[in-house]
Amino acid sequence: MTLGDSLGLSDSQERRIVRGLQLTLGAVLGYGIATGQFGIAGTAGVALGITLLPAWLRLEYGYSMDAGLVLWITVAVILHMVGSVWLYEQYQWYDEIAHTVSASVIAGLGYAAFRAFELHSEEMSVPSTFRSVFIVVFVLATGVFWEVLEFALGGVITVYGIDDIVTDFVFNAVGAMIVAIWGTGYVSELVVFFRQRLRST
Repeated sequence: MTLGDSLGLSDSQERRIVRGLQLTLGAVLGYGIATGQFGIAGTAGVALGITLLPAWLRLEYGYSMDAGLVLWITVAVILHMVGSVWLYEQYQWYDEIAHTVSASVIAGLGYAAFRAFELHSEEMSVPSTFRSVFIVVFVLATGVFWEVLEFALGGVITVYGIDDIVTDFVFNAVGAMIVAIWGTGYVSELVVFFRQRLRST
């Protein structure tokens, strides 16, 4: 079952939503450049670039990512983009939602890479329970890297304090656990792609 099946959306509907969100990011990028608000422009540009990665994978490797997975990634980055521009400072609950969604994407990608490596290696045999633990640990480790990056780029990325960091980690873990319990099947095609890349190298 794909993510689109669970959402009750067809591939064409998911693609239209993604295109609409990408156009929104493009408009924000243009607005930031036109008004000289380069922080907004930079954030929107990075977010737009991430949403275009699936298209690059298709051109470079011939891999067509599931439309539901593309939508999942796009929603995660646009939530963070909108939050960093305004909503993070206004609503704590918005930060929690954004971190949960983005953590679920990181968890899915981390699981797909780990599972592909496991299937590729004849010497690895990992119990399913350990895979779930790996997903949570991987997301938390990525969160540590991100928080260090935020402090290093304190003049560029806003740091909201220790309480915010703790809350971020809690909801990062929530996103990871959601994927560990219910979401690994949605990245099965990505596992196959990663495994093929490992074989080719």
